[in-house]
Order: sequence, then C-alpha cells, then structure tokens
Amino acid sequence: MVKWSIPKNLKELRGFLGLTGYYRRFVKGYSHIAAPLTLLLKKDGFNWNDTASKAFEELKIAMTTVPVLRVPDFNKTFIVETDASGKGLGAVLMQDGGPIAYMSKELSPKHLSKSVYEKELMAIVFAIQKWRPYLLGRSFEVHTDQSSLKHLTEQTLMGEGQQKWIAKLMGYNFIIKYKPGVENKAADALSRKFTYAALSTVTCADWEGLTDELEKDKKWKQVIQKVMIQPDQHLDYKLKGGLLYYKGRLVLPKGSHRILTILKEYHDSAIGGHSGYFRTMKRIASLFFWEGMKSEIKDYIQGCEICQRNKYQALKPAGLLQPLPIPNHVWTDISMDFIGGLPKSQGMDTIMVVVDRLTKFSHFIPLAHPFNAKDVAESFVQEVVKIHGFPKSIVSDRDSIFLSSFWSELFKLAGTTLKYSTAYHPQSDGQTEVVNRCLETYLRCLSGSKPRQWVKWLPWAEYWFNTNYHSSLKSTPYQALFGQQPPSIIRGRGGSTKSVWGAAAPNKGPLISSNFFINIKSSNICPQYKKLIAPN
Repeated sequence: MVKWSIPKNLKELRGFLGLTGYYRRFVKGYSHIAAPLTLLLKKDGFNWNDTASKAFEELKIAMTTVPVLRVPDFNKTFIVETDASGKGLGAVLMQDGGPIAYMSKELSPKHLSKSVYEKELMAIVFAIQKWRPYLLGRSFEVHTDQSSLKHLTEQTLMGEGQQKWIAKLMGYNFIIKYKPGVENKAADALSRKFTYAALSTVTCADWEGLTDELEKDKKWKQVIQKVMIQPDQHLDYKLKGGLLYYKGRLVLPKGSHRILTILKEYHDSAIGGHSGYFRTMKRIASLFFWEGMKSEIKDYIQGCEICQRNKYQALKPAGLLQPLPIPNHVWTDISMDFIGGLPKSQGMDTIMVVVDRLTKFSHFIPLAHPFNAKDVAESFVQEVVKIHGFPKSIVSDRDSIFLSSFWSELFKLAGTTLKYSTAYHPQSDGQTEVVNRCLETYLRCLSGSKPRQWVKWLPWAEYWFNTNYHSSLKSTPYQALFGQQPPSIIRGRGGSTKSVWGAAAPNKGPLISSNFFINIKSSNICPQYKKLIAPN
C-alpha cells in the first residue's frame, strides 16, 4: 500500500479507490480525505494535481496505520481472501471483516501464460506461505472467486506444476469458500496493482543507456569509432541521436536486457500474435539487429507455453494440389467463409472471413446468429464493398447463405460470378481454410483464459494477419495491396514521434506504383503456381 504508485488514468484510480473504499468504515474521515480523488472520477475530470497527490498520500497513510490494520486475535478464525489478475496476485489477511495485512505480487514472465485456475491457485499458495506464522497449526478459511478451487483437496492432480503447488499446502488446516469477484474487491484491486507496470512496451525511455552499452561492447565500440571517422566507407551503418543503426535497423549489443522486452512485444502481444519463428523473425528483423538474433528468437518461441498449448504441427498433405488461377488485379477475385460455433462475445458467435485471392489481404467480420443472406450481404457491403468495390468473382463453400436466391440475384446484378467449392472438400478453397486456421490460432492464444472476449481481439487479429510476412508474396498483404508498409511509430528513435514508413524508410521519393508492385507479386507467385500444377 505504501509503495502504490500514482494513478495515471481513470481505471487505475478506480482500482485504488475500490480497495480503500472497501475498508472505509475503519478509516476516520474517509470521505473527507478521498474527496479530491472522488472528484476526478467525473466525466472528463481526470486532471491530476497537487491536491490529488496530497489526498492520495494521506489516504495511503490512513490505510496503513492504526486503527485500520487490526492486531490479530489468535482466538478467532483467520480469513485469507485471494485473487489473481492477468499480471499479478493479491490477498488480504482478515478477522471479523477487518484487515490485518495486505499482499500483492507481480507475476514473473514465466507465469504470465498460466491459466486463470493456475494463477488463482498460486495466489492461495503465496498468501498462505507469506502468513505462515499466523496460519500454521490453526484452522482458517480461504475465500476465492474461482469456484472450481472449492474442491481443490478432492480434485485429481493433473500435472507436475499443480502437484508442486498443492505440496506447498501440506500441513495447513483450511477450507476454501467461493466468494464472487464483486464481493472480493480488496484482493481483486491488489492483484491488479501491477497490471500497467508489467505491460511490455518498448518506449523511448527504454533506450536510455543503450549508447553506454554499445560503448562497453568491444566490437560495436570499434564500429562506432569507424563510422564517426569515415562514414562514407561504412554506408551500412548510421549514427542517429547517439544510437547505431545497421541497414536502417537499431543495433543492440548481445545480451542486452532490452532483447527480452522486444521478443515479448513482437511475439506475445496483439501485434505479434504468437506467430511462428519465420514471421516473428521477419517482423523483428525489419526494425532491430543483434548478433545471434535468429537463435534467440527460435529459442524464445520454442519455449513459449501458450504456443505449445494452442498450436499443432501442420504437415503438408500428400498428393498434387490444384490451386485456382492467379487473379490479375487486387480485390477483383475474393474468397469467403464462416467460422462458427464460437462462444458468445458481445452477442457475436460467428466470423465472416473475406480474403483477396491476389494479395491475401483479409477482413474479419463478426456476426450474430441467427443471420440470413440479407444480413450477410449488408455486412459485406459495409465492411468490404465500401472500401474495395464489388468483386468480379467470389469463391465460397456451399453454405445455404451462398446458395440462396437473394445472394445469387444480388451479385448477379453487381456482375459478380459466384464459384462454389466441391462439397465435403474444403481443400478446393485452401487459401481461406489456411486463413481460418491462422485466425483461430491467434484468438486461442490471445483470448485463451477469457474466450468470451474474442471480439475485442478481432481488429488486432486483422491487423496482425495483414502485416505478417507471407512467403508466397515475399512481403506482407498490406504491402502487396498498398505498395508500402503500414505507418508505425518506431519507439525509441531519439524521442521522435513522427510516423516512419517502412522498416528503413528515410527515402522521401514517390511511393512505388501499385500496378508495378502487383506485377512483382504475381511474378513471385507464378513460379510456385506452375510448380504445383506441373505433372510428375
């Protein structure tokens, strides 16, 4: 509580006030002390000032001094309330509704990918171990908002990790009771204390001291000296703001602590999407360079527990493939499919996948059952036609929506040819099936512990897929469609916040013409297409 950092936004302030408010009856004059903070909760009222800082510090002192923290009475039953969030664990030791001690613990990187059940179990174990002098040899209660943990002592131990945690509870006499999260506010707030501090983001502040690290590295120190003395003879290297760049990529010394942060951001985040080695490597290598980066990236991905849990080995099927002809223009020939049977998320339970067959650029559109051909057509116009126009052809399976008279007549009027894949043979439209598989894997990895929140991840899934490197294109779908990489703020470039186009984007000339770029893409795809259809 004493070390609680100043809230930076409304959500953090609500978390702090939620915790302190839970024990307001133990704090004399709580409303008066917290009044300046409560005013900040009004709409557009979050403007942190000296008055708020003073109230914040006073409230922390009030929460950690007598009469708030009770003296334990060993003749009464102790209660341990625990909770776990995505980034941390929290617990409160109580008697008669009053707090005796608080605990909050930030999760280490190796524990971030654990399931909700495992995190809640860890919160119980850490809390009991911390307050061992109070609890050992006495009967006590544990309150948690994970209902399945009520039967912890009766459950079959499923894995080595669970066995390890359960073993740490041997010798304690306790019962576990379920307490809904809305009633478990204190432990919940403590568990979320680290939510923002633990987020992996590469900011300008992260590069402070990087110059000193490079100076300590013997090899890079020599390179910097050569570039400073004879820049014309070392054109691959540039010095900007004291940082060294190799072919437009920021150089990091081997073993830098920043490398782990970069790996997390470009693999574990919504942008990285837990991609495989090749695509993660392409994404990172467009911005950064360090010695041995290929092996480090490969080792990091192989050790990713979320990837191991949610992915499977994809092997090429036996036999010859019969791919569809390559289109000549973007968004003239597309494919469509549905991903159904998803858990309800904001009322949605289906995803309509639309893929441009030339550039692989895709749109992921959520739908809610029940829907008909008219509903699908309206969504298609709102999300696809308004941007790309009506296509010349659509490849789809034989779903009743695509076979309906409304759908057929609508696209007949638009001059669109409807092509259907062979029944019970989804390989006929293999491209869309591959996109579906990628999307499903992404959503499993990112929304894993909260599958009913997949709709929130869908825009990020679309961005992730369209900015991922595709070997058949030798670029990303975004670049294949627009002739350039998406604008991105490459954080850490001397504090600049200007948008940087592409990986090594100093060129200020005209962008590559779209038609010329598409011709290059077609030339990349054609040899592979001919190889697939060539007889043995």
